[in-house]
Amino acid sequence: MKREIRVEDAVGMVLAHDLTRIVPGEFKGRLFAKGHRISEEDLPKLLAIGKEHIFVLEPEAHELHEDDAAERMARALSHESLRFTEPNEGKVNAKAAHDGLLVIDVERLDAINEIGDVVVVTKPTRQAVRAGQTVAGLRAIPLLVDAAKIAAYEVIAGGEPLVRVLPFLKRSVGVVTTGSEVFKGRITDKFGPRIQEKLVPFGLTFAGQRIVDDQMDDIVEAIRAFQAEKADIILVTGGMSVDPDDRSPLALRTVATEVVTYGMPVLPGSMTMLAYAGETVLMGLPGCVIYDEVTAFDWLLPRVAAGLRPTRAEIARFGCGGLL
Repeated sequence: MKREIRVEDAVGMVLAHDLTRIVPGEFKGRLFAKGHRISEEDLPKLLAIGKEHIFVLEPEAHELHEDDAAERMARALSHESLRFTEPNEGKVNAKAAHDGLLVIDVERLDAINEIGDVVVVTKPTRQAVRAGQTVAGLRAIPLLVDAAKIAAYEVIAGGEPLVRVLPFLKRSVGVVTTGSEVFKGRITDKFGPRIQEKLVPFGLTFAGQRIVDDQMDDIVEAIRAFQAEKADIILVTGGMSVDPDDRSPLALRTVATEVVTYGMPVLPGSMTMLAYAGETVLMGLPGCVIYDEVTAFDWLLPRVAAGLRPTRAEIARFGCGGLL
C-alpha cells in the first residue's frame, strides 16, 4: 500500500518512488531510489530538497521488501564454498570462496526460476571458477515480494547444495606419448609442454612423461609404470585415430577396468577416450590437443581435477554446445 506521510515519521519505511536532488548549475540526479529504506541520517537530506511529505510503501503482512527477500534467498543457498554480497535493490551476488569446479543442480535451478518474481542466474555448471569470481546472481524482481514465493523458493533450495564450488584435488598426472616419429627423434614432442600448461590452473602435479614407440606392449608397459608410481591420472597422447598403426585405444582398453567412452560429441576432440583402472583416471588424447585452444580434454580435465567421475550419460550431453 502507498500513502503520504510526514518526513519525520518515515524512518524505517520504504520509498515508493525515486527522489531527485537538483543544485542549479552543479548537479541533477537521483538522491534516493525507489525502494530505499529511510534512515534517521536521510531526514536532513530530504528536508534540504524541500520534501516535508513523501510517499512510502507499507508492505502487507504477506509481503517482503526486495532486500529482505534477497537476503532470505541468499541464506537458503548458503554453502561453505560461497560468499554472498549484501542485498542491494533486491539483488545479491554469490562469489566463489576458493578455486574449483562450479556445480549446479540444474533441475532445481529451473524449478526456482519457474516460481515467478524471484530469479537465480548462474555461470554454466561444471565450469572451472576462481576465488572471488561471481558465480551466481540472485534477484527479487518486484519491490514487494509475496512471502509465499520466497517460502516456495526455500523449499526447493533447501537440503542438498543447489550451488557449490568443489575444490580441485591434489592429484598427479603421468603422460605417455606415443608415435614412432617422436620416439625416434624425427620430430620434437609438443604434447608434453602443452599438457603441463593445462595442468597448472587446476593445481595438478606433472609426474613425468614417457615417450614410446607405436607398439601396444610398450604403451601398456608405460601406463602400468605410472600406475606403479601411483599416478592419479594417466594421459596417453597421440595414436587415437582408427588408423591400424594407432594402438593407443587398444592399449588403454587392455589396462582399463571400465571404459566410459571412446569418442565424444565435442569438436575438436571427438576421438578422446575416457576410462578407469580402478580409481586411476585414463584418458586418450588426440593430436588436436596440441593445436586447438579448447578441446574435449578441456571439458574433462576440470571435472576429474575436482574428483568427479564423468559418466557416459553426462558426456553424451556435451553435444549441445560441444561445437567449440
